[in-house]
Amino acid sequence: MTPAALAELVRTTAVDVLSARGVDTSVLPEKVTVERPRNPEHGDYATNLAMQVAKPAGLNPRELAGWLAESLSQRDEITSAEVAGPGFLNLRLAADAQAAIVRDVLTRGAAFGAGDLYRELRVNLEFVSANPTGPIHLGGSRWAAVGDALGRVLTAQGAEVTREYYFNDAGAQIDRFVRSLVASARGEEIPEDGYGGEYVAEIASEVVRSQSDDVLALPPEERDEVFRRVGVGLMFDEIKRSLHEFGTDFDVFFHEDSLHNSGAVAECVQRLKDSGNLYHAEGAWWLRSTEFGDDKDRVVIKSDGAPAYIAGDIAYLRDKSERGFQLCLYMLGADHHGYVSRLKAAAAAMGQDPESVEVLIGQLVNLVRDGEPVRMSKRAGTVVTLEDLVEAVGVDAARYSLIRSSVDSAVDIDLDLISRHTNENPVFYVQYAHARLSSLQRNALSLGIDRGDVAGADLSLLTHDREGDLIRTLGEFPRVVRSAAELREPHRVARYLEDLASAYHRFYDACRVLQPGDDQPGPLTVARLHLCEAARQVLANGLSLLGVSAPEQM
Repeated sequence: MTPAALAELVRTTAVDVLSARGVDTSVLPEKVTVERPRNPEHGDYATNLAMQVAKPAGLNPRELAGWLAESLSQRDEITSAEVAGPGFLNLRLAADAQAAIVRDVLTRGAAFGAGDLYRELRVNLEFVSANPTGPIHLGGSRWAAVGDALGRVLTAQGAEVTREYYFNDAGAQIDRFVRSLVASARGEEIPEDGYGGEYVAEIASEVVRSQSDDVLALPPEERDEVFRRVGVGLMFDEIKRSLHEFGTDFDVFFHEDSLHNSGAVAECVQRLKDSGNLYHAEGAWWLRSTEFGDDKDRVVIKSDGAPAYIAGDIAYLRDKSERGFQLCLYMLGADHHGYVSRLKAAAAAMGQDPESVEVLIGQLVNLVRDGEPVRMSKRAGTVVTLEDLVEAVGVDAARYSLIRSSVDSAVDIDLDLISRHTNENPVFYVQYAHARLSSLQRNALSLGIDRGDVAGADLSLLTHDREGDLIRTLGEFPRVVRSAAELREPHRVARYLEDLASAYHRFYDACRVLQPGDDQPGPLTVARLHLCEAARQVLANGLSLLGVSAPEQM
């Protein structure tokens, strides 16, 4: 019995108990919460339902808990139901009911953990979106890992997710990048406000080599246009390649300049003028964003007639709405806090639901080695890049380390730690558990032990405390995935996997699975092999949600 099934059983029992005493059952919540108590001596699961509904029902919480305990104790699935404290209800499951979790895992396989929280919801997930003026830096690397994992988690909950990269190929930063390329190609000093690093020289040389004519001999305007078109394209190709090698791919690469070239920006500006949500002052056009929850009005068209950056944001929001997205998620860096209210206000001003816009802000990532910050990348010139990190520790360790902490907090990644093949390294700890479980199944087959179909196994034999702890941990996985999707926190999956690996290792130390010598395997061996396969399956499912491999041997 999964926690969700137990919660439903508690609720239906509460309906019967209240109805029998003439109490209005509308006081009951739609979904009952059951949780695993921190102290296993208190039971397998606990619920505070009696305390939650006693007051609106006009009842004493301990008395209500007692009625629920009496009724639940009559169920075959429950071995004991006890009242604790002011009205908590502690429950212990029958071995057969608990083992149903193992059957559920093995029956659903790779689909175990999936749900329908966001069934038929169309989500636009925009992340990374680094300017094509240099390699992906460490902050962008965090979003590459977390954004991809969030997309997987949302998909597991039924959402139709489009991963989108907003290609900032318009504006002053691109102009500075082009000037840097031209200066490098001509052997001149990079402009003071330009971009340094070896990659600039590499791209500049490639632009020159790619042209049949001497590009540097062209008139300045034509020359710069070639460096813009070819150089930015080469940089973006490299960004796409490094992301793909990191396991992060996008469905859409949206070009910012398309909004300007197509007239979409001008059309949105006119719509805002017509609606009165844009006003003229101090020579510029301003969005009345304070009327929609922003802390100040924003300039949309500057006094020189050029569009401000938010003009593209507004047109981009409208474009997403016209493409049918019901939820637009933006994953932005630590210096973008002002974008939360700004984007919501822009959506509202355009007549869209501001709640359809969500902005996640990620904090900084620092790399340390021997307790000291890692030096800057020579190739990038100013930052540690995604490729630097992957080269140092590999894709799996890099992704897992970037995902396993909440993006709300800054994180220090210890390169020495995540390079070790020891249990101190979280990703190794989880992957090793999967490899160990895979090896166990191979060893069983080599001994001629076929666990057979789970339907024929006597899983009621799994009565050891460590077996029960492992089974209940497996049963938590669907709830964890749902919470990760609902709260936009894929790190919950990583932390769960570490708990699961720990529960498995404790079980393995306490419960022998394969018998030594020539002992013939009995029903308990078969039952434990099924439990081990269920644990392996859930570890594989969780690692897949993180985009991390599940090795069968290490």
